[in-house]
Amino acid sequence: MNSRGECICSRDRGDCFWKLQNVIGVVIGKTDVRGFPDRKNIGSERYTFSFTIRDSPTYFINVNSWGREEYIRSLSESFRVGDCVTIENPLVQSKEAEREEKFNPVTPSCYKLLLSENHSVVKTSSCYEMDTKLLSLLHLPVKDPQDYYSLGDIIANGQSLDGRILNVLAAVMSVGEPKYFMTSDKRKGQRCEVKLYDETEMSFPIVCWDNESIQLAQSWIPRETVIFASDVRINFDKFRNCMTATVISKTIITTNPVETIVDVYTVEQMKEKALQSDGKLEPVYGIIYGYISTLDIDDNASKVIRNRCSICRFLVNEMSNTCTFCSDISSDSKSTFASFDILVDLTDHTGTLYSCYLSDCVAEETLGCTVHEFLTLTEDKKTALKWQLLLERSKIYFKVTLSPSWRTGLKVNVLSCKLADPIEASQSLSGKEIGNKRLHYMA
Repeated sequence: MNSRGECICSRDRGDCFWKLQNVIGVVIGKTDVRGFPDRKNIGSERYTFSFTIRDSPTYFINVNSWGREEYIRSLSESFRVGDCVTIENPLVQSKEAEREEKFNPVTPSCYKLLLSENHSVVKTSSCYEMDTKLLSLLHLPVKDPQDYYSLGDIIANGQSLDGRILNVLAAVMSVGEPKYFMTSDKRKGQRCEVKLYDETEMSFPIVCWDNESIQLAQSWIPRETVIFASDVRINFDKFRNCMTATVISKTIITTNPVETIVDVYTVEQMKEKALQSDGKLEPVYGIIYGYISTLDIDDNASKVIRNRCSICRFLVNEMSNTCTFCSDISSDSKSTFASFDILVDLTDHTGTLYSCYLSDCVAEETLGCTVHEFLTLTEDKKTALKWQLLLERSKIYFKVTLSPSWRTGLKVNVLSCKLADPIEASQSLSGKEIGNKRLHYMA
């Protein structure tokens, strides 16, 4: 093999592994720790958990870890979905797709990674310390973004879908409190129910039974967050006489998936679309090919950086530095973190959208730096960064909501802003795409 690894063969099992030096990626899925009887040591247990990492739009791979309970639990608790990990000295093994993909996420790779307690090391960092290029992968579905069932379709098909594994795209209506219980075999269990909605159905339950998906669900903001859930199990709930979805070990949940937004607008068309909503508060999602015309990041840092609650991610009160949204949670368990909260103007050949929100991780991805890196920049470098972005033709994903209290009447959130492909942008401006694409969800 090349210098990145060597071949290792297991004599007792006849398996062949490749040992790599380093693999870096963002964690897009993760299971809970489980214990199994150890066949080699009767009366004892081996422990395992798995996760999925991604380093590009095309490639992602499953990682399995087995070992002693102390090692496995410590490793599992060291990172979560959304973190960037560097895996040192993983083993690479061919996977048996039909058997393994029955319980694990389907990946494009014909291999899987194995972690060895004696040789492998996993180092982690939060989304605010990772390579900003990896941030966008958290919003990219692992399945075809057009391959999903609407909630109305699931209900209409009813029990014919019972037991089926499929994809769902919907917005979050509410997130329930986690419920904890003891199973008949004295194992601790948990359950959390989330209500989803789309343009076809206003309340549809999806149930989480594992800690990892429950923790992820607690970060979702009702009537704000949109999820693309790949490979959830659909069941008919006889007790409630309704259809439900369940997060399983195969499931990968993508939060706020901008790739599912395909409708292209001009600024003028977007304003008309929003104002045609007859006073309804449902957001409009779409794409604008335009440019940032106002970006005041080289003025006072306090105007572009605010503190957010680490639990609900809402902006905290500036005077008290406390969160009023999740007030039922003990203040001792809450903390805050610095986050971008920038107002920008977006312009194309038809007009301008004023005071649009460019915030949190989207702002970090757009600026190409974290909050902490930004704060270390000199004023001259901040100005240079500003002019790198101003007036550059960009592909801008947005969400717009009617807001009578907002001075423009429209509240616009930027979901993604990247330099536009010149050919793609020119085709859009020629009118070949505008108005001819359909938006595949309305939160």
